[in-house]
Order: sequence, then C-alpha cells, then structure tokens
Amino acid sequence: MPNPSPVAPAERIEAIDVVRGLALLGILLMNILAFGLPFRAYSDPSVDGAVAGIDFGVFAVVDVLVEGAMRALFSMLFGAGVVILATGERAKGAGIYYRRQLLLLGIGLLDAFVLLWTGDILVPYALAGMVLYLCRNWQPKRLFVAAGLVFAYLAVVYAAMFLALSSLPEQAAEIEARIASGAVVTAEERAVLAEWAGLEATFRPPDYVLAREALKFEGRYPEAFMANAEEVVGIYAVALPLIMFWDALACMLLGMALFKTDVLRGRRSVRFYGQLAIVSFAVGLAVNGFELANKVGSGYALEWVSGLLFTSDLGRVSMALGLVSLAMIVCRRGWLAKLRSGLAATGRMALTNYLMQSVFGLVIFHDFGLGLWNELARHQLYYIVLAEWIVMVAFSVWWLRRHRFGPMEWLWRLLTYGRIGRAAA
Repeated sequence: MPNPSPVAPAERIEAIDVVRGLALLGILLMNILAFGLPFRAYSDPSVDGAVAGIDFGVFAVVDVLVEGAMRALFSMLFGAGVVILATGERAKGAGIYYRRQLLLLGIGLLDAFVLLWTGDILVPYALAGMVLYLCRNWQPKRLFVAAGLVFAYLAVVYAAMFLALSSLPEQAAEIEARIASGAVVTAEERAVLAEWAGLEATFRPPDYVLAREALKFEGRYPEAFMANAEEVVGIYAVALPLIMFWDALACMLLGMALFKTDVLRGRRSVRFYGQLAIVSFAVGLAVNGFELANKVGSGYALEWVSGLLFTSDLGRVSMALGLVSLAMIVCRRGWLAKLRSGLAATGRMALTNYLMQSVFGLVIFHDFGLGLWNELARHQLYYIVLAEWIVMVAFSVWWLRRHRFGPMEWLWRLLTYGRIGRAAA
C-alpha cells in the first residue's frame, strides 16, 4: 500500500472550495459582533442600542440572512470533508484520521485560550469529527435520519429553554414576593428560584461577569488570558456537551449525506439547484423573518434574543442550502470566474483564514492592540469586515500561487502525515 498523503490541489473539488470560502467569509459577519461588542449584543441589539436607524437595519439584514447559516454551511462542508478523507480509494486509516482530529482539537484549544477567541468552533468540530468516522460508510438515507434525530434533540432542548425563559421570571417574582411577605415556600418553589437564578446569570450576566468580559478586552494580556480562560472553561462545561457538540454533529451528518447524494459535489442539474434554492430561501426567509418579528415585537424579550429558538435550525439550515444551491449554479454555469477563483483560494486556506480572524480580533479590539472593543457602532464593524475580507482573499490568492497549501494547512498536514513533500506549487 502507498504511504498515506494529503489530497493534492489538482484532486480538489472546486465547488466545495468555493462554498467553503463563502462560509469562511460569511461567518465573520456574525463573529465580528462577538469580537467588537459585548457578547450579549450578538443576538440582542438593545445591548448596544442598535434598535433604530442604520444599526437596526444592519442587525435585521444579518439576523435574517446570515445568523447561523454560515456556521451550518461550514459544518456541512466539514462532514463532506470526512467522506472525502475516510472513504474511497484514497481513504485514510483510523490512525491518520484520529491523529488529524486530535491536532485540530489542539489548534482549537490554542485559538480559544491563547488567541482569546471565546467563540471558537474548532474544538466542537474536532470532537464531533471523532464520531463521524464511525458513520463514514453509512448510506445517505441513514445519514439523513441520524441528522434529523440530532436536530430533533436540539429542538426539544431549545423548546424547553424557551418555555423556561418565558415562564420562570413571572413565577420567580411571585415566589420572591411571598418570601418577602413572610410566607413559607415549598421545596419545589425553591427549585424554581434556583433554576431561574441559573438562567438569569447566563442570559442576564451579573456585574462580575460583565467586568470579567471587559477585562478580557481591556486588561493586559495575562489578565485577559485568565478572564477569557474562565469564560471558555464555563462554556466547555455546559454549552459544549449540551448544545455545541450536537449542533456541529447534526450539520456534519447532513453534509455527509448531501455529499454522497452529489448535492455538494456540484453534480446535480442546474434545474435541481434552482428548485432547491427557491424552496430553501422561501423557508429560511419565512422562519427567520418570523423570529425577527417576535424579537422586535416582544421588545427583545429574553426568550426571543437568547439564541435558543426551536425554529432556528430550520431557518439556518434552509438558508445554508439556498446558498449552496446558488454557489453550485454559479460553478456549473461558469459565471464569475474571478470571484470563484478568489473564494476557492480562500476555502483552500480555511484553517489559516479562520485563525487569521482571531489574530485580527486580538490586534483590532483588545487594549494591547488598537483597543476598539465596544467603541464602534454596529454598522461600523462591517467596515472592518470588508477590510478583513479583502486581506484574506488577496492573501489566499497570492499565497497559493506560490505554495501548494496554506501555512496552517501545511503544518496540520505535516503533523498528521509526518511528511508532506514539497510545499511549493
């Protein structure tokens, strides 16, 4: 048997690289909010006052068109990558595969702790990817069913959280009023108070949590490191096993199924992709528009801006499928050659560009850099997004004209395979 080696550039599927580049750039539209504003502003525009004017317009457009969709798209492509890596004539064995995932886990931990990116997705991707190897030979129908079951689990979790956030505040207020009047409360009522206290601390952080977040951006690096580490550990203890792992796994399973049915290979007809785009965008826009209307209509009530809506997966996955369909039509028709080339180069260097976003976040928003955290209006953050897009695309095109792999892709492959051959193109 030949020694295992990474996929050569000539063997790559351009359509997947184009979609991956689109997802990589698009995910910054949401991540910039967590870089540049208090984290609660990510889903609640009342936190930064973006409830009118151009800032509200930016919030509404991004919330309807982008929120969650790019993450879903990125996850689906990761699942497709697992099929490419672990099946077929060039399939890598379990040893290579799991070494690759463990290295990705290490890179994710570096991103989360050293680069201070609380919203890192590489850690849940690495963990979910370890499960996917067991599913590599499943038929598409089985993959679709598995993805549906995971999405159903998430919908139940989100629905329970939504109901709790809707009802517990009023119940807790009534119980506290009875306690203040000297009445005796039951153990069940005290449990309600404890449950609400936990949820309130998560979605309406107390002053010490807000101070810790500020220190993460406004302190010296050692102070910022400790504040960020405390926050990340809390996320890994609760959100990762309850939601983040399953969120990634569901879309990855869906991506595996879509790849095996040729949807993500770009091999279906233009008519198929056109019909899929129409249906997907219709569903996605309807669901996301419904959620936006309720956020605004409720005065940004906690249950609607928590980000835990049982309809959210339907909306974001539908939008992701619509974007896939448009990208595939563009690739099949041969339109926008230069744009396709730039997106494909960005997608081939997805890991490098993803980590580059974290580096930009350090340099631009932390006080040991330019110190712009919580200094810019919401719409002004998107000037930075545009600048980062230009840098990432230009750098990717320039680099890949001279080298076979991006810098981090080269390092990842070197550590995975123990050798990589010549790096130059």
